[in-house]
Amino acid sequence: MTKTNKSSPAAAEAPLLTEEEILAMSEKDYMNPAQMAFFKAKLQALEKELLKNAGETTEHLRETVLVPDPADRATIEEEHALELRTRDRERKLLKKVQQSIAAIDNNDYGWCEETGEPIGIPRLIARPTATLSLEAQQRRELKQKLYGD
Repeated sequence: MTKTNKSSPAAAEAPLLTEEEILAMSEKDYMNPAQMAFFKAKLQALEKELLKNAGETTEHLRETVLVPDPADRATIEEEHALELRTRDRERKLLKKVQQSIAAIDNNDYGWCEETGEPIGIPRLIARPTATLSLEAQQRRELKQKLYGD
């Protein structure tokens, strides 16, 4: 299947479908305006959730609690460190989400960066920020395993 250029304004007007409806579509419908609108809404919801979590972390870390017990203080510091690591992973995910939204706006979403082939609806539902087809991702991971980063 070859990449087609769909107009992005039509994607904004298409009614949102369910995952089941998207999965039931034929291959010739790949990345049609309805699918693009579905994934854009999914990515925007994820983006909103990640930004909300970041704001909550900022507020939570500002709430400085003075605890005299060293063990309690260590527990609080470990919880903060864990929360910061989680937010760091979410920050990286947020960047990928925003890149995916930009790819939708540029009509490049859903196509493998390496091969130009379709990534596939099931993979995009599971991982909306995917930029490689399953096969390309497996090849990349095998290379990393064999040769290192």
